[in-house]
Amino acid sequence: QVQLVESGGGLVQAGGSLRLSCARTYSFYAMGWFRQAPGKEREFVATISSSGANTYYADSVKGRFTISRDNAKSTVDLQMNSLKPEDTAVYYCAARRSSRSSIVESDYNYWGQGTQVTVSS
Repeated sequence: QVQLVESGGGLVQAGGSLRLSCARTYSFYAMGWFRQAPGKEREFVATISSSGANTYYADSVKGRFTISRDNAKSTVDLQMNSLKPEDTAVYYCAARRSSRSSIVESDYNYWGQGTQVTVSS
């Protein structure tokens, strides 16, 4: 049973940075970050292949967010810079039983409980 645990959320001012971490990942699974803002559906943020060689980002975060993984430590991080109020959401990490990354939510098999990110203006 894969049990993902997110950490690193919090309150930050616009323009600031946060680093989210997802623990207890598996080196042979692709990983993704998704987010859900109040009153909205959950949306894709970033994904990384099992090796870390391939990454993809939503257009809304490209150039500001960076996904990375450390398979030796079984962690996947999301570095978020230049945060905007519209980045406010609950952020979820997810694992896919495949080495290939995906931007499709239904491709993921395991989900963490989520961590709140709030960006004030």
